[in-house]
Amino acid sequence: MAATSALRAAARRSRSAFDFFVAEVPWTVSSKELKEYFSQFGAVQRCQLPFDKDTGFHRRYCWIKFSSPQDVQNVLQKDSHILEGAKLILRQQSRRRHSQRKNQSE
Repeated sequence: MAATSALRAAARRSRSAFDFFVAEVPWTVSSKELKEYFSQFGAVQRCQLPFDKDTGFHRRYCWIKFSSPQDVQNVLQKDSHILEGAKLILRQQSRRRHSQRKNQSE
């Protein structure tokens, strides 16, 4: 049980290293297509699209990591992001420094 919560905490920490959380990803879109779409704004370092082990389908959300802060600004300059007719919902990930996390846990 403790191992499971430790794994979840590690996954949360790794996700905080991403620049954007993207929701409402159409079922028909793959991680390759997401990388291709977001590469128009800059170099996509990583795209994490989690799958449901039971259904085999992705969970309709992902995390995107860009190579530079300028790439992130390029994404933010566009009002809406539409992929295969669906409007994607983007939330910029907040970056918390280690010292902030340590202070909150005390």
